[in-house]
Amino acid sequence: MDLAFSCRTTSVAAPVRRRLVACAAYLCLCLGTLSFGCAAPTVQLSPGPREYVATDYESVLGRWTRSESLISMSALDNFLTATATYESWDFRWAYVVRYAEDYRLTVDQTHALLESSLAETEQYHQFYIALYASRYAWGDLTAENAAWIVRLIDDQGNETAPSEIKRIKKPGAIELTYFPYTTPWRATHRVRFPVMTLDGRRTISPRAHWLGLSFAGAQGNQQLLWKIEG
Repeated sequence: MDLAFSCRTTSVAAPVRRRLVACAAYLCLCLGTLSFGCAAPTVQLSPGPREYVATDYESVLGRWTRSESLISMSALDNFLTATATYESWDFRWAYVVRYAEDYRLTVDQTHALLESSLAETEQYHQFYIALYASRYAWGDLTAENAAWIVRLIDDQGNETAPSEIKRIKKPGAIELTYFPYTTPWRATHRVRFPVMTLDGRRTISPRAHWLGLSFAGAQGNQQLLWKIEG
């Protein structure tokens, strides 16, 4: 495998320039996601009360966020960088506490928001996903004949298709602040997977040691994994 790079004074061909630009953009993305990609912590899926304050949000975000890249060194191209936050029970508790602080919600408003948010975890697993692809349009999971598909997986062999994918075409202040890896070069989505299958089985097995997202397409495949405590 040839990993060597050569520098020349002659002009660089357009395809090579595009690849160099893609690699430069990838490096910028790496700088923005280093805090999420090192020594990923284990997570707990159990519900129950939490004692978070607003300043805990960044650390909780890091615990529930994963980022990986699919890179071709021979083609000098970053096919896909996927960063995702699993909006679990634990994450939602910290998110609501931070949101309530930022927007000065009353105690009753905070309780109502927390109750409705936590109730959603009984119906589906939700992920906030930002994708950087070698072409911007290829990062759109909602496109017809999408370049990438996403599945919820675990180590027990379960693989589940999304029940809903929402494209966030113009991320606003909330997305940019609460999910700071959101950038203009990434296609952002909220993706939901059912908690239960049609035959009554859990899509994430109670015996699972990890859960994950699998991205697959013509250019390869990549996984984001969350190791479960216990």
